[in-house]
Amino acid sequence: MTVVLAWTTTPEGQAAQETAVAEARRRSLDLVVVPMQEGSPEVAPEGVEVRVHAPDERDRDVVGDFLDIAAEEDASLIVIGVKHRSAIGKLILGSSAQQILLEAAAPVLAVKAPR
Repeated sequence: MTVVLAWTTTPEGQAAQETAVAEARRRSLDLVVVPMQEGSPEVAPEGVEVRVHAPDERDRDVVGDFLDIAAEEDASLIVIGVKHRSAIGKLILGSSAQQILLEAAAPVLAVKAPR
């Protein structure tokens, strides 16, 4: 069982990373980091085993790959970052976040960046 993080370099992604590390530590689980954009995640928290599992670069469905990886890793928890939205924007999440929330087989923790 693992905690799976959808990693990005955004403030929301940083908040999700901090939360994912805390949850992995609290649950005594490994953390699997899945880069959702170009870049190299540097996640090395003390006391948490971290693995990076990159989606297939040839595939155009990054979210589908992410969900497949979460299933392969037998995720106990999926952690994603989401943006603050206006009242109307709250009706519609980002398409990636919405797809993960609707299709994930594991519980999803959606984290906002502090304002």
